[in-house]
Order: sequence, then C-alpha cells, then structure tokens
Amino acid sequence: MMREAELGRKFLALASCLNEHTRRVWAATEARALGYGGVSLVARATGISRRAIHVGLREVEAGDTRPPGRVRRAGGGRKSAVHHQPDLPKTLEALVEPLTRGDPESPLRWTIKSTRRLSRELAARGYSASSRVVGLLLQKMGYSLQGNRKTLEGKQHPDRNAQFEHINARVEAAIRAVQPVISVDTKKKELLGNYLNKGKQWLRKGEAPQVNGHDFPDPCVPRAYPYGIYDLAQNRGFVNVGTDHDTATFAVASIRGWWRAEGRGTYPGARRLLITADAGGSNGARLRLWKWELQRLADQLGFPISVCHFPPGTSKWNKVEHRLFSFISSNWRGEPLADYETVVNLIAKTTTTTGLSVSCRLDRRRYSTGRRVTEEQMATIALVPDDFHGDWNYTIQPRGKN
Repeated sequence: MMREAELGRKFLALASCLNEHTRRVWAATEARALGYGGVSLVARATGISRRAIHVGLREVEAGDTRPPGRVRRAGGGRKSAVHHQPDLPKTLEALVEPLTRGDPESPLRWTIKSTRRLSRELAARGYSASSRVVGLLLQKMGYSLQGNRKTLEGKQHPDRNAQFEHINARVEAAIRAVQPVISVDTKKKELLGNYLNKGKQWLRKGEAPQVNGHDFPDPCVPRAYPYGIYDLAQNRGFVNVGTDHDTATFAVASIRGWWRAEGRGTYPGARRLLITADAGGSNGARLRLWKWELQRLADQLGFPISVCHFPPGTSKWNKVEHRLFSFISSNWRGEPLADYETVVNLIAKTTTTTGLSVSCRLDRRRYSTGRRVTEEQMATIALVPDDFHGDWNYTIQPRGKN
C-alpha cells in the first residue's frame, strides 16, 4: 500500500507534463522496475489502464521510432468515417446538390438540408455519419452556411453600361455648372406601432424593447412612406414622410417640397433641374402621371426638368439608396417605429462621418390612387426625348406658370 501511495503522488506531480505517449512510457518503466505485479500496481496507483501500460512496455522494449513531435505512430488512432466508407463524400454531395450531382428525385430536393437531416438520410442509405461528421465533410468539400443574396437582376439590357455612362456624364456636367442634381426614390413602407424593426442597438442587459410576436397588421394600422431626395453635390438628404399612398403625385410633391425648403436657397441661380431615378415605382419611366406632375412642377419653377432613369433592375446604383436610405436604416435599427413622430425624428437625426445631414417632414395630405392621364393630356406635356434612349432620358420644358 505504501508503494502504491508513493506511485500515486509521483504520478500527480508529473501528470501535467506528460502527454499520451510519455504517460504510458513512464508507467511502463515503473511497472518493469517493480517486476512481477508491477503492471497491476501502477494501474491501481495512477488510473492508467493495464492495456496502455502493456502498449508502453512493448514500445520500451522495441525502442521509440516515432518522429519528433508525434504522440502516436503514423497510422495510429481511430480511422475516419471516410476510411471505412470511401464513397461517403460522393453520396453526401449528391444529397446536397441533387440536380447537378445526384438524383433529382432525392427526398432532400425540397427540404432544408441541415446536417442532422443529411445524417439521417445517409443512415437510411446504409452509411454511418453523425451530424458533426457531415459538417466536417461539407467544410472539406468547400461548402459553408450561406443565405440568399440579392444580386441577380434578370436579363441585362444591352445598353445598361452605356446608360450608366450617360447618367454619369450628365451629372458631372450639371455639378460643374452649379446646377441642382438630385437622386430620388421611395424607401420601403414602414409599419407604425409595436412591431419588430430588424437590427440591434446597445442597451443594458434585459432592457431590449418588447414587440409584437407577429408582423401581420390589420389594414387600418398606419404606415409611413418615406420619399427621399438626395442632393449629390451637397451630400444632403430631404425626406418627405407620406401617410397615405406612394403615388406619382406624392413623389413630385416631395420634390416640390424639397425645392421650396432647400433647393431654391441652395441654388439661387438654377436654370434647370436634373433628376436621377429608378425605372419603376412612383417615379417610373413609363408612368404617365409622373410626367404629368413633372410638367406641372416645371411650369411652376419656370425652368426645364431633365430626368435620367436607371435601367430596369439596377436600382441599387441609385445614389439615394446607398448614400441616404442605408444610413437611415442603420440609424433606426432595433428601434420600434411607434408613430410618425418617431419616424421623422430618427430620419432627421441621421448623420455620417462624411458630412451627410438630413431634414425630414411629415406629409399628411391625401394622394388618391388610380388616377389616369388621357392621351389628350399627354399631348400637352412639353416632353423632349434625348437622342440616346429617349424612353429613359428626357427633358420637360416649362409651358408657363399655372
């Protein structure tokens, strides 16, 4: 018993310095020095298994031929799942991408392919692979967890790049001439009330706002329609928050509001206005009401309004999107938009390190939907198409004040 206790104390003193290999070699050396019964005694004193001590004895007797730094000899340890099932990776990849590498009738064709589901499907096919093994195999094959990305824009128009160059040239020329250039669009409508607003903000632990458990509001729940005007030369935004509908009349009313509040003061010598806009929505290139309302605005301003639309499907190139709307969304992330006052205040407080400033107002006027512009009315619009893509680029001349 005294010898066993002494061995136990010695092992405790050395244990932190020993790895798998040196531990069994030390135990084997002690057991051999003790002679008959030494293996059992060392096993009881240290807790090292008899099998490990016998392996150590064989290694001591044979001499250590292990390369420096290795704990186990080459080929040692438990074999991987692939070692016993060589075609496992191929079968797994066929399940992950059934249309390109496997059977299009695979049961996982229309299901979420989690590692647990893949593991169960492999088991049904006679393979043994835990969800952890499946995850490791997928990583080795170049797979990773990924979400959807909004990048595809449909069929690319052949004049897409030429239109970008045209817009860029027009904008640069207008800015050099100190003429107003604005980028416009409607930000997505926002539900008002105690609804989830995506994003996170720093708060004390346990003080996160509690919001409704669903986002299926009654039609009577109010909505906000922020229409943005971004002044490219001044790095300044103006947002008109509508409470009714996002129509072409609302869009042009927002531009008129910007001109009265900021534009005419910033550009007292303005002789024309250049607008860059998306090809769709309330300021769409084909929308008659948009052009009709712009004609009314041009008549009121007394100078021409030129419009350049981005090609269909390229709205993210519109400056108002990534120089104004993106920062507004960042500023109010994680904050429930309880009412119109909250929306207006959060938009107006949006700033950036590059000097962006934003003003915002609330527009409670009614904008009816379904308004039609007749052929006779269209014929009165003083619209002059540009030589290049007159459907995307045009100028509306003033006809005189209303």
